[in-house]
Amino acid sequence: MNTTYNSAVTDLAAYGSPITDLFEQPQTAEEWQPYILGEEQVRRFERDGFISGIRVLTEAQVDVLNTELTKMQSISAEEKQLFYHYESNESENPDQVLFHAIGGWRVTPGFHDLIWSPAFRMAAYQLLGSSFRMFHDQLFCKPAKHGGVVAWHQDYSYWTFTKPMHHITCWIGLDDATKENGCLYYVPGSHKWGLLPITGLAGDMDAVRAVLDAGQLEAFDNKVANELPRGYASFHHPLMMHGSYANVSDRPRRAVVLNAMDARTAGNTANYERLDALHSFPEMPQDQILDSRFFPLLFEGDKELPAAVGGVPKADPLKLYA
Repeated sequence: MNTTYNSAVTDLAAYGSPITDLFEQPQTAEEWQPYILGEEQVRRFERDGFISGIRVLTEAQVDVLNTELTKMQSISAEEKQLFYHYESNESENPDQVLFHAIGGWRVTPGFHDLIWSPAFRMAAYQLLGSSFRMFHDQLFCKPAKHGGVVAWHQDYSYWTFTKPMHHITCWIGLDDATKENGCLYYVPGSHKWGLLPITGLAGDMDAVRAVLDAGQLEAFDNKVANELPRGYASFHHPLMMHGSYANVSDRPRRAVVLNAMDARTAGNTANYERLDALHSFPEMPQDQILDSRFFPLLFEGDKELPAAVGGVPKADPLKLYA
């Protein structure tokens, strides 16, 4: 497996296509076929706000990414400048650890090329129902025995500096994710609740209850665990209520998250109240489409697919993202 690239270029955002052969790109209808979600999966996403159990990585690919992830947790100051956010421990609990970083695709070849994973690209295209760009990636690591929480939240509550709300999140396990080691939880149907206030990302798991009404609380108490083998993914809507509890097991829980957005997404920073949180992010001017090299186009609608594929089930953007 060749994972070489031009090491003279530090910022891998300079490459708008894969730089290794880690993810072979389909060229024919027959090669795309294994990655296409079925009609039932797409409709379940529309109904529940998430789908799970989608294989995105092989065992060998997981191993490559975990090796790179280990290196990224001990990097130079120069490399750290490429991240939009980098916290060795973002947990609000001093007895727990939550490594969280945004921008790993700019730093190592495997994470750079992950955003061109065919399984990810096809599913994101179908569930967004449109051509799409990379928004940003995230890395979350919970060490064994004292891994921290990711408190209940909606992704778009942190992303209102973009518009419209036409995003999707792909959560990929780099370890087997179980209830014991802090897997993700979802509240089915919560993507229909509308935008709720932010109640924190790395602290009190119960803080969100203060902003839920009686019906939402009832649904919240029927949350479901998103247990997954490593290499498998779930996809969720930008308003899906989700969170993950502490890792109390003797195994780590590592994950990478890919956040994608409609190709016409624009900046909405003019009246954004948390501009300080964006100081390391790429420029996102008000009302301008985010099409710089930091937001590469990953799937250009039907141009990407051979005509013979035909009939790919897609979500209805007007129903889901309006």
